[in-house]
Amino acid sequence: MRADGILFDKDGTLFDFGGTWNVWSREVIRAYAKGDAAIERRLADALVYDLEAEQFHPESFVIAGTNREAAEAVAAELPGSDVDVIEEQMAVSASEAPLAPAVDLAPYLKGLADKGLRLGVMTNDSEYSAKAQLKGVGVDGHFDFIAGFDSGFGAKPDPSPLLAFADHMKLDPARVVMVGDSTHDLIAGRRAGMQTVAVLTGMAGTEELAPFADAVFPDIGHITGWVDG
Repeated sequence: MRADGILFDKDGTLFDFGGTWNVWSREVIRAYAKGDAAIERRLADALVYDLEAEQFHPESFVIAGTNREAAEAVAAELPGSDVDVIEEQMAVSASEAPLAPAVDLAPYLKGLADKGLRLGVMTNDSEYSAKAQLKGVGVDGHFDFIAGFDSGFGAKPDPSPLLAFADHMKLDPARVVMVGDSTHDLIAGRRAGMQTVAVLTGMAGTEELAPFADAVFPDIGHITGWVDG
């Protein structure tokens, strides 16, 4: 076994990004625009979202960014709005979003734990949303560590939240695998001295991710064999 722990990103990694967040974000934009087509367009542009295709542009900061950054972008287009209120509204709404797991998560995670691996989640989403979503699909109990950008450890690509997982689990960072779908995830992993695995269930492709990854897989289901190897 080449690792003692695996730290997963959430969106685009445990859950398919497009299948989960493109539709949800379209509804959020529509709700805040309140029927005003001009505001709807401004909000979409601020979030780097394609209204016609109903999906984020691959370069959107929202893909790897924090809830706060998304809330700030929305608030900037709504004069007189309160960014704190918008952030809270978005977190609550996101916690109830219909999710598209990348694989059948419960047996997959149990299989990893049965190998003696400690498992964690570190997302640039809020801790509240992360815990609610993982609980919603019945897998929160499979993780030893769940942290968001607001958990007090920082946000990716800063390595600090990744190192917090290693410290919490008393693991050598070099024996931890950081798994993610964005360069933020992988750069954070490299900075933390961890192994890095990229998956293609987000918006980034192999060409973008490969320079920062020890391996690139279609989805997290392929990691089991790689860890065994």
